[in-house]
Amino acid sequence: MKTIDEIVKLGPVIPVLAFDSAEQGEHVSRALHAGGVKVLEITLRTEAGLAAIERASRLADDIVVGVGTITRPEHCAQAKKAGAQFGVSPGLTKELHVAALDAGLPLLPGVMTPSDLIQAIEFGYEIVKFFPAQQAGGVPMLQAFHGPFPNLRFCPTGGITAETAPNFLKLPNVVCVGGSWLTPKAAVAGEDWAEITRLAQIASQLPR
Repeated sequence: MKTIDEIVKLGPVIPVLAFDSAEQGEHVSRALHAGGVKVLEITLRTEAGLAAIERASRLADDIVVGVGTITRPEHCAQAKKAGAQFGVSPGLTKELHVAALDAGLPLLPGVMTPSDLIQAIEFGYEIVKFFPAQQAGGVPMLQAFHGPFPNLRFCPTGGITAETAPNFLKLPNVVCVGGSWLTPKAAVAGEDWAEITRLAQIASQLPR
């Protein structure tokens, strides 16, 4: 089992994914992996989430599939059973923290405020998800966090685009970014897997 520290080093961009069906998830995951993306965050925003995680986790030996939008403690055990290797939450509570530990699911918890950051540090987290990144202050906010929280590292997610991702990745406290621009709705609906692979190739080569 990989740690969050190991997972975030596998690529500069973690695609945030929501699927209408497990079959769609398999096609998209395969296309992303073909483009060099090794880490996926498949969210529980649709009913197909867990089934898509199960399929994607079997696609390749070097693919790391995580579950996103963990908002309830029971999600941790459900995701682990489906094959998820890590979890991502939009926020953090003691109950979520304990549930992730109990399930053996490494967690990337969401934070937005200094109080959130302090709580995450108290729970032992060194890497957190800054969410929603763009709406919560973007690059200037992460620069401001670096002073009082010099040892905390971030995966900003939310409102980030192909154009703005490099600005986040330049920051010393950013280890990777999360985003949905690798899977445009039109490409997914049109089953244009080649376009998704092309976008994945560009994203996987971003400097950081």
